[in-house]
Amino acid sequence: MPQLGLTTPDNDALPWQTTLLLALQHVLVVAATPITSVFLIAKALHFTDTVTASVLSATFLMCGLGAILQSLGVKGVGARLPFIMVPGGAPIAIFVAIALQTNIQTAIGAVILTSLFYFIALPIFRRCLHHFPPFIIGIMLLMVSINLIRLYGGLIIGQPGSADFAHPTSIILSLGTILITLIFALAFSGILRQLAVMFGLLAGTLLGMALGSTDFSGVSHGPLFSFPQLLPFGWPIFDLSASLPLLIYAVISMAEATGQTIATAEIVNSTQNVQQAIPRTIRGDAVMSLLGGIFGTSLIITSGENIGVVRTTNVKSRFVTAAAGGLLILIAIFAPLVRLATCLPGSVVCGTAVIVFSIIGVIGIDMIAREPLHTPGKTYALAMGLAMGMLPILVPGLYQNFPAGVQMVFGNGMAAGTLTAILVNSLFNWSEKRTQARVKS
Repeated sequence: MPQLGLTTPDNDALPWQTTLLLALQHVLVVAATPITSVFLIAKALHFTDTVTASVLSATFLMCGLGAILQSLGVKGVGARLPFIMVPGGAPIAIFVAIALQTNIQTAIGAVILTSLFYFIALPIFRRCLHHFPPFIIGIMLLMVSINLIRLYGGLIIGQPGSADFAHPTSIILSLGTILITLIFALAFSGILRQLAVMFGLLAGTLLGMALGSTDFSGVSHGPLFSFPQLLPFGWPIFDLSASLPLLIYAVISMAEATGQTIATAEIVNSTQNVQQAIPRTIRGDAVMSLLGGIFGTSLIITSGENIGVVRTTNVKSRFVTAAAGGLLILIAIFAPLVRLATCLPGSVVCGTAVIVFSIIGVIGIDMIAREPLHTPGKTYALAMGLAMGMLPILVPGLYQNFPAGVQMVFGNGMAAGTLTAILVNSLFNWSEKRTQARVKS
């Protein structure tokens, strides 16, 4: 049995008490994503409380089943790596846009069509994996990190013009959570250091209660159990043209899944063939998104938060994330836990997210730094990738007057930066090969 506090390989099972604590930490870190995603959709599409509760329960259920599937793997589906699945941020925005332009049934149909598209496009995408060396993955992770830090930083201060915009209490809670997490990481070692993120989040929540920023009185009101409804919006409508933005995103999502699989496999020192794990990851995304669509959710995909949590805690066992999946399923069906999860102070959760996503950026920088950046090819690939990736992040609305397809690709900093870096890197590699061939001849 492994000793507490030691780095554990991805295939090692920890003692059940340790596994449960670390799984709870994973759940606390990622719980904000499904809650925020569902509430954003519900607000935009004017869901009733009953429908919102059903979709939230379904989302937690899909995230839990997805975590188990990706962590343990079943017959060619699932990465067999420490992965958690959540509703993707970009797919949520596309889902809402489709629903507003058409109706919710068409948006659900788009989710199902996109899930099937993953399977159709995967054989073609597998042939392009050589365009994703660690250098490119590093650029992708850096773009993901910067984009998500901006997103969660924006959630901390709120909407400009609102009454509580940049309220000192929100900022104090976020910075306090970050500071407390750092103190735990500095003061402790072993298993307690691995739990620093969870302790920081819990301490931040207690601070939020003391400052009057959260209220748990509503947790005891309502039903004891909740079960998601099958096809809560009726039979889906399949409209290929309306689904096009989400289908385009699917290609971007496969690139993200590639980066996350490679980075996570490297962090946990996995001995499996990563090139074979990537298609399994994408198939897992496809299966869970298909099930999610049937229960009324948006795309359920592998989360970039995994990389940050795994590196921060140094917990590499995939059985921890499988246990986290079990806890997410418990939350899905036990209604008071759903209500409890919604009571976590947003500023505290966002402060925790900033830590996790910043560490993803550190991982990206580490992967970039392994290459000799003094060579023209790598210099220009990195510079152009950063330029095209940072522009839409730092200048929101840069492409708002362009067609929807252009906005989808170039308005997404991760997609624009990664695709640009791949193109520039490939062009310089091709040029160098031509030069070498000319010299030999």
